[in-house]
Amino acid sequence: MSAILSIENLSVRFGGLVAVNDFSMEVEEGSVHALIGPNGAGKSTIFNAISRFVRPSDGSITFDGRPVLPLAAHDLVAAGIGRTFQNTELLHRMTVLENVLVGLDRRIPGYMPFGPSRQRSRAEVQAVRDAEEILDQAGLRPYRDALAGELDFGRQKLLDLARALAGAPRLLLLDEPAAGLRNREISFVDALLVDLARRRKLTIVLVEHVMQLVMSVADRITVVNFGQKIAEGSPADVRNDARVIEAYLGSAAHA
Repeated sequence: MSAILSIENLSVRFGGLVAVNDFSMEVEEGSVHALIGPNGAGKSTIFNAISRFVRPSDGSITFDGRPVLPLAAHDLVAAGIGRTFQNTELLHRMTVLENVLVGLDRRIPGYMPFGPSRQRSRAEVQAVRDAEEILDQAGLRPYRDALAGELDFGRQKLLDLARALAGAPRLLLLDEPAAGLRNREISFVDALLVDLARRRKLTIVLVEHVMQLVMSVADRITVVNFGQKIAEGSPADVRNDARVIEAYLGSAAHA
């Protein structure tokens, strides 16, 4: 496999604060690559740099051989990059189905979400069909017509993931998809991520504190602390790395 995402010597500064310092990472196509570390270590800042929400001070980011930094944030979906957030960014007064439909405009030629009826027809039928298929993947089909704001937190996280999938990404950045979920929901996310990566060949970069999920799904793990990479390797390698145990995992690594 070859690297689909390459980050080289990335640094992000906010005034005198160095949030990310000379960080490099390569993500193999079709893999699940976890990015872990303590709160405030710089993980979300790295995601924000990839997503063009912050401007790096130094370094480069390439996706499928194409430089990312010249792109605007709104061009990333067309480029093949999708993302979820720690706090869900849903349209709470729209239905579950409508939230997914909003993300399909670039996926289906001629489709205009909620456009005039004369412009719907065949494209709209295809959009609804695709949206329902995505809801099936995310286990949300029974909530198709519920308002997004009425879902419990766990299902809102799944809807955030479903909406990211609507753009048909080749690279999916997941920011703490299991945060606040119950064990049964975590198991569902585990199976879903494995299916997306293994069967659908989607590349996933995962920021997560739930080590049960990380160790189960990740092919490779990069550990960051104080904005710098301190370790990288297989889940077994990282679990037994003394630097990682001291900085982050602690005794839980061997529990």
